[in-house]
Amino acid sequence: MAAPRRARTPATGGARTLRRPGPLAVIGAAALLLFLVLPTAALVARSLDADVLAAVLSAPALLALRLSLVTTVAAMAVTVLLGTPLAYLLGRYDFRGRRVIDALVDLPLMLPPVIAGVGLLLVFGRRGLLGAPLADVGVSIGFTTVAVVLAQLLVASPFFVRTLKIGFAAVPDEVEAAALMDGAGRWAVFWRVSLPLALPAFTEGLVLAWSRALAEFGATVVFAGSLAGRTRTLPLAIYGAFEVGLDQAVAMAALLTGFALLLFVALRVVTSITRVA
Repeated sequence: MAAPRRARTPATGGARTLRRPGPLAVIGAAALLLFLVLPTAALVARSLDADVLAAVLSAPALLALRLSLVTTVAAMAVTVLLGTPLAYLLGRYDFRGRRVIDALVDLPLMLPPVIAGVGLLLVFGRRGLLGAPLADVGVSIGFTTVAVVLAQLLVASPFFVRTLKIGFAAVPDEVEAAALMDGAGRWAVFWRVSLPLALPAFTEGLVLAWSRALAEFGATVVFAGSLAGRTRTLPLAIYGAFEVGLDQAVAMAALLTGFALLLFVALRVVTSITRVA
């Protein structure tokens, strides 16, 4: 196995000098911050309306939320199971073809989600590269709940791998070397040294990936369709709710926003408790 890369120590260039920013920097930063916050603030304000609050607990909204929860949990489980070793290899080792693999991980980020959905159809559709042999034995993936999970996995997993890779790369070589000298095996070093030190990056990557999976629309609608109870996740339900009325769409959007925020806070709390322990 290739030897671990030596972690690079960033040059700080001395202590940071505190000074007042210029007016143009303040105005530009404030304008962008306002642009980023205003849509969410407007959504929250509109969701406090009585009619909107009643629509939040409607059957279609809760059904779509349940499906989103089930599929994203499955997608994140696969992401963590397969993405963690990939991030460790990319972050800790130098080997031939590493840059190519690193670029391939980023490839789904460059594709529009609709194009990603078309690609999934060409691979897993009934006439696809892998879908045709599976269809011959009675296994169909396209336009099923499994298709939703695969769409979320494709568009979200690169966020996890990219972030965790940076966390693993920041682990000092000396710490792993000391654990190995004390008699720990590589598996024990990974679980007891490398992964705990990279835990903040693990959490951040999981939050980013899970949020992206919750918001996935384009690849899902192309590869899985929008079937109530089977493939209609909350983003697809929000889009369809515009045909009924704005209040229904706003209610579902508020539900998705609240769930994403709850997820973010919960993961941050779990990470803080783990680090203290």
